[in-house]
Order: sequence, then structure tokens, then C-alpha cells
Amino acid sequence: MTSPDHNAPENAPELSIVVPAFNEEENVAPLVEEIKAKVVDAGIVVELVVVDDGSKDSTYARLTELAKKHAFLRVLRRERSMGQSAAMFAGIQFAHGRYVATLDADLQNDPSDLPPMLAILRQGNADMVQGLRAKRQDTIVRKASSWVGRTTRKLILGDDIRDTGCTTRVLRSEIAKQFPLQFKGMHRFMPVYARMVGARIVEQPVNHRPRVAGVAKYGVWNRGLSGLIDCFAMRWMLKRYRNPVAVPLVVEQKA
Repeated sequence: MTSPDHNAPENAPELSIVVPAFNEEENVAPLVEEIKAKVVDAGIVVELVVVDDGSKDSTYARLTELAKKHAFLRVLRRERSMGQSAAMFAGIQFAHGRYVATLDADLQNDPSDLPPMLAILRQGNADMVQGLRAKRQDTIVRKASSWVGRTTRKLILGDDIRDTGCTTRVLRSEIAKQFPLQFKGMHRFMPVYARMVGARIVEQPVNHRPRVAGVAKYGVWNRGLSGLIDCFAMRWMLKRYRNPVAVPLVVEQKA
């Protein structure tokens, strides 16, 4: 694992919440208000990093207005959409918090899950808390495709995390910043990559709510074949990963 970010400001937040957003104009305002009510008002020092991934609607304009009202909101913009992984990478690299949380912008993830997940990390018994959607608000087709993906990951990667596709998670910043999310599709493998670099992972049941506005960005066809190819790419990485950590020699100077 890498060392903590010593370039973070002295008044750095405890928790950075990173949210990629693509064409979510109706959801960003409720998202910001929910995070304020359920996380900020709970006494946690927070920065909310929303990455507009080249939205074609008014998402960025609405985020600009929200940033004037909420000091904890940081807005990043990408001129064109490069996908969820790359947007998440940009947000995580920008983040200053000791811990990093991720959420989707579609309001299906519940921000009220973050404080208890953060509490687990504060106890020092885990490096990453991965959400487990106990009652998924998805169609039968999406549930079936998720089961196929989960089974495939377990067979190819030995990944026993039950809901690696759940975006609700909190982890130590120094682990989050190691994720190779600049490669397309890698956001699906954050738990298995974290375990590869030595992270202790626990799963925590979280809420999952139906989408009430906007359009889903993923379906069976744009996740199936690409997800299988990504599994083999991740397997290649797992087999060739070598821990780069080295312990420096400490020499006691003679009097």
C-alpha cells in the first residue's frame, strides 16, 4: 500500500464522497441535499466531489449553482464522456479526505449508509467497506445479468464479494488512489483489486432504491461481453501483480 497523501491541506475533510454524473440533471440537486442532511449534518467533515462526465443536458449548470450554495461541494468537468471508471478516477485523484466513498448519481444509493460504513473503518478493523444491496430495486433481467456477472467473476477471478457492482463503498484514501480506473470498466473490479493490494474488506448491507428520474446507463448488452473481456484482463493483472512496497533501512548513527 502507498503512504497517506502528505500534500493534503491541514483542514482536509475526513471523508471525500466521489460521484460520477452523466446526464443526471434531475438528480444532482436531491443528491446534494441528501448528502447534506444525512452525512454533513451528522457531524462528518465532508467534501462532495461530483464529476460531470461530459453531460449533454443541464447537469453541469445545475451543479454550478449548487456549488454556490454548498461549500462542501466540489465540481469537476470533463468536456466529453469517457465513462464511469475514468470519471471516478478523476474524482478520487482530486479527493483530499482520509477516507473515500463512492456513490452513483442516480439516487439509487442511499447516503445514509455512509456514516455507519465510515464508523467501521474508524474502528481500524477494515480498510474497505463494500456495500451489499440486500433488496435490489432492479428488473428481473438486470438481476439475472448481475448473477451471471457475479458467477463469472468468481470462476475467473476467485472473487467472493457478493455485490462487487454496488457503488456504495467507503475505503481508505491511499487504497482508492491505487485503483487503475483510467482503464475502461475497471470500476467493476474495485473490491478484487483492493484485496490484491492487501486491503481487508468487509461487506455491509445497504439500501437500494428505484430510479425515479433520468435513464439507466447500463444494460445487459453493454455489460455482458465487455464485462467478460474485462474479467480476463483483471485476471492477467492479478497473476502479474507484484507488491512494490519496500522497507527502508534505518541506520543508527554512532555517537
